[in-house]
Amino acid sequence: MYKILLKQDLVPGIHLFKVAAPNVARKARPGQFVIVKIDERGERIPLTIADWDDKEGSVTIVFMEVGTTTAKLALLGAGDSLANFVGPLGVPTRIEKFGTVLCVAGGVGVAPITPITRALKEAGNRIISILGARSQDLLFWEDELRHQSDQMIVTTDDGSYGRKGVVTEPLKELLESEPKVDLVIAIGPAIMMKFCAQTTKPFG
Repeated sequence: MYKILLKQDLVPGIHLFKVAAPNVARKARPGQFVIVKIDERGERIPLTIADWDDKEGSVTIVFMEVGTTTAKLALLGAGDSLANFVGPLGVPTRIEKFGTVLCVAGGVGVAPITPITRALKEAGNRIISILGARSQDLLFWEDELRHQSDQMIVTTDDGSYGRKGVVTEPLKELLESEPKVDLVIAIGPAIMMKFCAQTTKPFG
């Protein structure tokens, strides 16, 4: 069993768990994920690793309530335990000195992109971040991402905070300006990533 050390309700429908998982924490890398199962009869769900502390032996996951299993997961709290917490899985994000890296996070995508920006920053890159959400009340981890960024732009669809509009608008402007962007990483809803890919394509 894997004990939940901390639970935070970040915004409506999005929650953070810090889980005691020393073996996972010891090997975790940016961009990897874990498979979580609430109990022996539960569904196995993949969740990206949002942070980890190998000294504490903890791994942080952030998840959105989107179905039965995540709704059930959201009912748990500090002191409860998970039956399975398997990982780290997946190919880690390639971390090296690229130059200027533009990181685009949509909604809950800010959680997995934050450790990636931290590692890229430590590797000597200049980090520009774009954080987008439908509205201000759905934004979280702005300060964490800003701390890793040399420049940051926040957008909301309804204009309730930051710049009004979607993330692809400042993305296109930055790709057209100097200094040249060497790499773009986008994590968020599938439709957002699709349009980010289409925006970047003419720039190679």
